[in-house]
Amino acid sequence: MKIIKTLGLALFIIGFGIFIGSFFTANYTLTESILQEKVGTPDKASAFIANTNMIGKEYSSNFSFISALAESFEKTNRSQLSKYGISDEEIQNILSLNQGTFAIATIDQVFGNSERGQYKSAAFREYGGWLDGREIDDSFKKYINKVASDIKKYKITNDKGFDKYSAKALKFSVTKAASGGPVAASPGLFLFLTFIVCIIGAFMYIVPKINDGPPGIKNNNIFFSAMKNVGWLGIMTGTFLIAFYVFLYFFPEYMTNWVIMVDPVSMMLSGNGAGHFFLYGFIYTVSILVMGVRMIIKYRHSKYQIFRTISVMFFQTAFAFIIPEILIRLNQPYFDFKNMWPLDYDFFFDNELDTLINSGGLGIFMLGWGIALFLIGVPVFVYFFGKRWYCSWVCGCGGLAETLGDPYRQLSDKSVKAWKIERYLIHAVLVFAVVMTAGVLYSYWTESDVLLGVNTKDVRSVYGAWIGAGFAGVIGTGFYPLMGNRTWCRFGCPLAAYLGIVQRFKSRFRITTNGGQCISCGNCSTYCEMGIDVRWYAQRGQNIVRSSCVGCGVCSAVCPRGVLNLENKDEDGRFQALLIGNDGVSIQK
Repeated sequence: MKIIKTLGLALFIIGFGIFIGSFFTANYTLTESILQEKVGTPDKASAFIANTNMIGKEYSSNFSFISALAESFEKTNRSQLSKYGISDEEIQNILSLNQGTFAIATIDQVFGNSERGQYKSAAFREYGGWLDGREIDDSFKKYINKVASDIKKYKITNDKGFDKYSAKALKFSVTKAASGGPVAASPGLFLFLTFIVCIIGAFMYIVPKINDGPPGIKNNNIFFSAMKNVGWLGIMTGTFLIAFYVFLYFFPEYMTNWVIMVDPVSMMLSGNGAGHFFLYGFIYTVSILVMGVRMIIKYRHSKYQIFRTISVMFFQTAFAFIIPEILIRLNQPYFDFKNMWPLDYDFFFDNELDTLINSGGLGIFMLGWGIALFLIGVPVFVYFFGKRWYCSWVCGCGGLAETLGDPYRQLSDKSVKAWKIERYLIHAVLVFAVVMTAGVLYSYWTESDVLLGVNTKDVRSVYGAWIGAGFAGVIGTGFYPLMGNRTWCRFGCPLAAYLGIVQRFKSRFRITTNGGQCISCGNCSTYCEMGIDVRWYAQRGQNIVRSSCVGCGVCSAVCPRGVLNLENKDEDGRFQALLIGNDGVSIQK
C-alpha cells in the first residue's frame, strides 16, 4: 500500500506540474476576424483596429500580449473621446450663440449634420436637456463643462469605446481566441495529462488510507504537520490558492490556457466553449468529489458523516455544475437551484431579473423559487433542522470547506477575540448585502442610479469586488491552510448570518452534552471548524446553541465517550440553557 500511495503522490505532482507549466506555453496572434467576432460591434472593432499595431503580430508571452491589448483599448478610448467629445471651442460657440436664456436648439448649429455632429447633439440633449430655458449667468459655463464631462465619462466610452467591464471581458475572450501552442492544439490531451492524472494520483494516495488503522478519528500529530499546521507546505498551498483566486476574479485573461483545457467538458455539457468560471466550477466540483472520498474514508465510523458528505458531493455536482450547464444547452437561463440570496448577491441585479422575467414560464419559476427559498425555506428548514440543512448538507461553499478544507479545520481560532470579531463582521456583511440589494432594486424600478446621493452601481461594484471576490474567494478559500476551512462561513457569509439568527432564536436543533462523561480530551474543540470551544460546553453539560454552529457533527464523531449528540427537540430545554447564570451560553466564549 505504501508503494501505491507513493506512486499516487508522484502522479499528482506530475499532473500538477504540467498544469502549472502550461501557464507559460502559449503564443498569441491577433487577427481582424477575431476582433470582429469578439467585439461584435463593427464600429468599435474598426476603431480598435485603427488604433493598434497588434494585428498579425505574434506574442510569445501572455503578459506581453495582454499588456499590448490593454494599451490598445486605452488608445482606442482616447481616440474616440477626442473624436466624439465636445471640445473647448464648441463649448465657447454654444455660449456665443446664447444670450439671456439658453436654447438647446442652438447646439445643432454648433455640431452640424454630420454623423459625428448628430451624435454630439443627441448626447448633449440626453445629458444637458435640463439646461434648456435656463438663465445664463457667470456660472453657466460651469454647467456646460459638466455636461461635456459627463458625456465623456458615461456615454462615449460606452457607445464608441470600451468601458472597464467590456474591456475586462474582451481581454479574456480575445486572448483565448488568439491563443496558440500545444494546449490550444490538443486540449483533450492536456485535460488528461493534468486533471485526469491528478485525480488518479489523488485516489491512489487517498484510498489506501482505509487500511491505516481501525475506524475512528484521532489527532494523529496534526500540529506537527507542515501542511496542516501553517508549516512551509501549508503556506505554499495557501499562497497558490490565493494567487489562483486573484487571477480568477481580477485577471482571468492570464488563465486562458487552463480554460482551454476544459473546453471539451464544456462543449459536452452546454455546447459552448469554457469560460474562466466554468474552469472554476470544474475544479471546485472535482475537488469536492475527490476530497469527499477522503472524507468518507476518514469518518467511515459515522453514518451521519458519510451521508452528509455524499449529500454535498451530490448537490455540488448535480445542482451547481451539471444542471446549470444543461439549462444553457436548452437555451434557458443559467441557474443554480440550491443557491439563494444573499449568498447569491447578484440575484436581484437588473440583468439577472431581466433574464429570468424574459425567459418565460421557467424563468418566472426560477425567480419565484429563489425568492421562496430564502423567505420561506430558510425559516422553516432552520426551525426543524438548524442551519446544518444548508451549511453542511447543501451549500457549495460549505461542501468545499468540509472536503478540501477538512485537513485544516483544527486551525480555526477558538479565542474570545475571534468570536467577537466574527459576530460583528458577519452581521456587518449581512447589513451591507441588504443595503446593496435595496439600492439595486430601487434603481431597477425607478431607473435612477442615485439613491440618497450615492450611486447604486458603485455600491454593488464594491460589494462584488471586496465581498463576492475578495472575501468569499481570495480569503475564504485561499486562507484554508492559514486560518482554517470556514473563514468565509464564520466571518463573512451573509446567508450564514441570516441562518444563524433564525437558529439562535427559533430552532429545534442543538448539540446536547453529557458533562459527566467528558474526559477533557479536547478532540471536539480541536476539530470544530467554526471556532467554538466545544469542550467548554461539554465540561459544564450545557447544550450548544451558538448561531455559528453549522451542525457538521464532527465534534460528536471525534468524541471517544459519546458526550455530544446532534438533536432536534422541543424548544423548552433549549431556552432553559440560556438562563443558567451570568456565565451562561448567551455570553460565554
